[in-house]
Formats: sequence, structure tokens, C-alpha cells
Amino acid sequence: MGLIHIELFATLDLVGQAPGGPDEDPVGFPFGGWQAPLLDEVTGAQVGAAYEGTDALLLGRRTYDIFAAYWPNQEGGEDNEIATLFNSVPKYVASRGRPDLSWAGSTQLGPDLADAVREIRDRHEHVKVVGSLNLVQTLLREKLFDRLDLWVHPIVLGVGKKVFDGGAVPTNVTLLEPPVAGPKGTVYLRYGLADGTPGTGDMSAPDRGAGRDD
Repeated sequence: MGLIHIELFATLDLVGQAPGGPDEDPVGFPFGGWQAPLLDEVTGAQVGAAYEGTDALLLGRRTYDIFAAYWPNQEGGEDNEIATLFNSVPKYVASRGRPDLSWAGSTQLGPDLADAVREIRDRHEHVKVVGSLNLVQTLLREKLFDRLDLWVHPIVLGVGKKVFDGGAVPTNVTLLEPPVAGPKGTVYLRYGLADGTPGTGDMSAPDRGAGRDD
């Protein structure tokens, strides 16, 4: 069985909407492209390394349409490595509509999304989910992910669709490696899905005060 990796860019208040440009989600969101001023070489290298070994993409309809219009035209350019990868691997699209699947290797998933994702996981080793917040929230709710790569950027927007809006259930995750901060303050966090649900405790328990002088 392979791994489902979620790759997300978010603000400090965990807004994940339209990081790449003003045309990603132009209706009612004034901060499209908020990530661009915060990019640096460290973050760029982290993103490139995160895609190593990718053998399939799992995308929501909006992200798929953006990628399909962009990446086929980028081979040979500055982003040639990622363009070549994205253009060559199978692309699976979660959509209730009828997307244009002209991007080579594209397939629309059936109506039972959970079963379709499980089949993809059985078929591939490293499936990457990029952006696609509606899809991500379904995967979080169903616990149909294995890894979560989250780049938290040092801005607060106060508006926009958040990563965990309506799409999370009590879930344990484990930090896979120490966080790394880039020179512009973006923090890279890598989590893996863990067993069980969050536990609780009592901060006023007597042993909490052991060894204190006050």
C-alpha cells in the first residue's frame, strides 16, 4: 500500500486559499497570490524535495484546471523539473462535474471518493495532493492521508478558506522531523498520521507541581 501525501501552503491563521496568484480564486478573495512575496530558496528547495518520488497526483477540480493550463507549457523553463514530473505521472481528478481531461494521463474519479482514493493508494507508492482544499478537507475527515506537509507563512489574512474548515475530525499526528524555518520566516512542518484520537489530561494534577519552588 502506498502513501497519500497532502502538500499545503498556509498563513499563520491557516488560510490556504489561492496562494499562487490573483487568478486562482478571483471571486470574493482579495489576497490571491499571498505566497509570492514570501518565497525564498530554502522553501523552494523544500518543496522540490517533497515531490521526489511522486508517482501520481490527486487533485480537486479547481487546482486541476489551473495546473492543466500551466504545467504542460513549462517544460524546458525555470520549473522544468517539476513540470516534467507533473506532466508524466497519472493525474486523478475529484470532481462532481465534467472536467476537461486533455492533460495527458488524467482520469476523473468516480462518485465514491473514499473508495477511489483507497484504490489509488493501492496502485501507487507516493500520491501527492496539492492545494485542492475541498478535497483535502474530505481526506482529513475520512483520515485518508498518511503524510501532511505544511508550510506556515508569517502573515495573517483574517479572511479566506482555511485548511481545516469543516473537514477535520479528532486525529493524532506525529512530527516526522524537526521544523525548519526559511529566511523569510516560513516554517516547514512534516506530520504523519498516527493511531487513535487526542487524549486529555488534568493540568492541576498534584504531580504537575513536583519540583517547583513557588
